Amino acid sequence: MTLRFRIIQLKRSRFAKISIGTFIILLLLFALYIRSENIQNSRESAFPRHSKFLNSIPIYHDKILGNFEYFPPINKPGPGENGQPHHVPSDRENEALQSLSEYGMNMACSDDISLNRSIPDLRMEECKYWTYPEVLPRTSVIIVFHNEGWSSLLRTVHSILNRTPPQFLEEILLVDDFSNKENLKTKLEYYIEKFNGKVKLIRNTEREGLIRTRSKGAFNAVGEIILFLDAHCEVGYNWLPPLIAPIARDRKIMTVPVIDGIDHNTWEFRPVYGKDDSFRGIFEWGMLYKEIELPAQEEKKRTYKSEPYKSPTHAGGLFAMDRSYFLELGAYDPGLLVWGGENFELSFKIWQCGGSIEWVPCSRVGHVYRGFMPYNFGELGKKVKGPLITYNYKRVIETWFDDKHKEFFYTREPLARYLDMGDITKQLELKDKLQCKDFSWFMENVAYDVYTKFPELPPNLHWGELRNIGKSTCLDTRGRQPPSLVGLELCHGQGNNQLFRLNTKGQLAVGERCIAADRQNVKLVACPLGTVDGPWQYESTNKLLLHTITSKCLSVHPSSNQLILTPCDGNNANQQWAFKTIMPKWTK
Repeated sequence: MTLRFRIIQLKRSRFAKISIGTFIILLLLFALYIRSENIQNSRESAFPRHSKFLNSIPIYHDKILGNFEYFPPINKPGPGENGQPHHVPSDRENEALQSLSEYGMNMACSDDISLNRSIPDLRMEECKYWTYPEVLPRTSVIIVFHNEGWSSLLRTVHSILNRTPPQFLEEILLVDDFSNKENLKTKLEYYIEKFNGKVKLIRNTEREGLIRTRSKGAFNAVGEIILFLDAHCEVGYNWLPPLIAPIARDRKIMTVPVIDGIDHNTWEFRPVYGKDDSFRGIFEWGMLYKEIELPAQEEKKRTYKSEPYKSPTHAGGLFAMDRSYFLELGAYDPGLLVWGGENFELSFKIWQCGGSIEWVPCSRVGHVYRGFMPYNFGELGKKVKGPLITYNYKRVIETWFDDKHKEFFYTREPLARYLDMGDITKQLELKDKLQCKDFSWFMENVAYDVYTKFPELPPNLHWGELRNIGKSTCLDTRGRQPPSLVGLELCHGQGNNQLFRLNTKGQLAVGERCIAADRQNVKLVACPLGTVDGPWQYESTNKLLLHTITSKCLSVHPSSNQLILTPCDGNNANQQWAFKTIMPKWTK
């Protein structure tokens, strides 16, 4: 019997004696009931796939263990147990070094460690006291690999199976990007048969690269949610429910776990952040991924430090999304090649086109950061004239940035202006079709804290090689990381070691590194965060580089080629410098 029918019955009954106040209360209740039905109907039409999950939200009960918590097993003896470092015996040192060279990580060490090893619980204490919905969308975990080490790949799989509620795991989908290692062929196919169809394998017939292969995984997945992991991860305790619960509530949320580190040499499992720290992803104008402390205005939106929070970007390797939403957004731009920039492309696309990104403190996943990339891009890398990653960045910039912010990128990376980025017509059409907001909206409402660390860049006065007239050699970073001394090398016009820029505020820099000087040395340092100015002034008449703090000029010692500051002398060729714009061969 509806509420309205009940009211009519009472009004007509000669025994019903209802006061005017009571009658008004009943009318208000009826109005609230109708409004709630309308809201529910509108929410279900907006998010039809997950409408059954809309009223299911996590609940916090202090000091009461959540419904998916369990006590980790008692540590068993063995190499690497509880995430402890393991050191390969000295008589196998050559084996370890060879595997480091082949894989970028110590597979000799990894092979000694159980595929089912225990790891430490690195979550904050609050995380243990959340109760999550018992009904959540099922998830396809997608793992792309190319010539991955056997034990690192399989340990990823085992950790998922060991620490995931099976009712939420649709499948683990392994996507092989054309590996040529024998043990990743028939042996792998036989091995995964033991998992009775829960672990599946598909293969590329040619090398496609990480970006396109991930999109292929999404197209082939059958779960409502797709969750991407790298092939060298170990998931933490109760990692999945916190990650998929926000998506169940709103299908346009991407969720990102907190990523812990696994040492590439000893396989030690350790936190990257403090237990109660909250960071979020941003970027600098050369499109290098950065992280920053959660701003106060975001922090105050949460009741508990363990709750998810908004982030402008993500690192790219590990995240979850509603599968249908990922495909509605066009998956990844198919024009992006191999690896690099795809995290920004997806981040900007999500935020500007109506979605959001949340970092989830209670979902933690360990990840091996390789010592170096152990393979090249092969034939894929030859499709681009110029740096492949810069090619990807330019496609992202030209699609999602506005004119003002594009200039910051080209100021930071002058050569990118001359790089052919391919055709982005379809990406711009998709942006128009989805009625996406512009980049200024994104910066003002989402990524406002980028400006605190990386202010708007002033234009360059000069950029290119910086040649010393007296020595006929060029300023060169020598490929070293800051802090380090800079020196002079033969001018070659290629690579980034000699690509310097001087802006209108006096900053002399290469990439995100700046040239600093004191009375003893001239050195390469990290550019101070939050500033775009510097102490350098170029006097074009005498070709002098004046250091305004000391009122001395950049010079080369006549006998040692050491860079020093000396009193300015316009007649001294060792103090004279000339900028020359670099135009690499690929621009011709």
